Amino acid sequence: MPSPGVLIWLVPSILTLLLYGVAQGLVKKYSGDVPPARFCLFFIVARSLVFLGWFFTHPSNVPPFSPEGRAVLWAGVGVYLLDGIGWILYYKSIVLGPISIVGTLSAAYPAPTVIFARVFLGEALTPLQYVAVTMIIAGCAGLSYEPSSGPSTSKNRSWIPLAATALILWGAAQTLLKYAYRMPYPSDAGRDVNMTLFATFGGAMTLGVYGLLYGRKPANATGSTLREWTHSFLPMAVMAGGDLGVIIATAAGPVSIVTPLTGAYPIVTVPFAAYLLRERVTKQQIAFMALVLVGMWLCQGS
Repeated sequence: MPSPGVLIWLVPSILTLLLYGVAQGLVKKYSGDVPPARFCLFFIVARSLVFLGWFFTHPSNVPPFSPEGRAVLWAGVGVYLLDGIGWILYYKSIVLGPISIVGTLSAAYPAPTVIFARVFLGEALTPLQYVAVTMIIAGCAGLSYEPSSGPSTSKNRSWIPLAATALILWGAAQTLLKYAYRMPYPSDAGRDVNMTLFATFGGAMTLGVYGLLYGRKPANATGSTLREWTHSFLPMAVMAGGDLGVIIATAAGPVSIVTPLTGAYPIVTVPFAAYLLRERVTKQQIAFMALVLVGMWLCQGS
């Protein structure tokens, strides 16, 4: 049984994993109806509603723009500038490159997070926990891989630096978020609440601007805007709830473990897609899911 200190970050991490997994399954179902830039626009709208809803219903005991908290404000905005740019590059790489490889790369973003946390934050895990994190990352990469249905005819390799940069930016964002929680601040509870406001600013400056510039129009002239909103807002709202869980979990737990745990959402997406989309679950996917589950259990070790 995990200790109370572990449960503080383990419970929101598991809830985030579930929310991310369901959201990705819904995105997969409706991805043909909504272009990437539209998803960015709907994502920031949904996340802003969730984050601002949390901010206004949980009054902070520290003014968000107080001089003594200015460093955390800039760090918090910086986190979601990096995160937002990463999402934009990821969506652009999907358009240009094979989803089988891009999807696998995106699932491996906890790897640079673990490295950055060790180098810049001095987070040292036990050998067993490093084994567990490696199992989770390997399992997620395996679950995210989808064999191509045919030989690729595209010789455009511009997706490679885009996908790789997104991977690095997401890892840097998670590390910076944990660093922000180590900065001096008048109140830990106040920082938790104010971080949702800072995240909204950073997301609006990246995803919001990109979505407005390239995603204002429906996928086609005859497309239904209402249908696009219906098919995208629900998964994006669920994903936004997961983002809120990441903030809560990162505040209390080691980012070297929280990020791989919350990034293990393919173990939820695969069975959810099997139910929702009637996709077949292979023996290899079952094996990778088992690998992730074992790694999740070992992560509790000390």
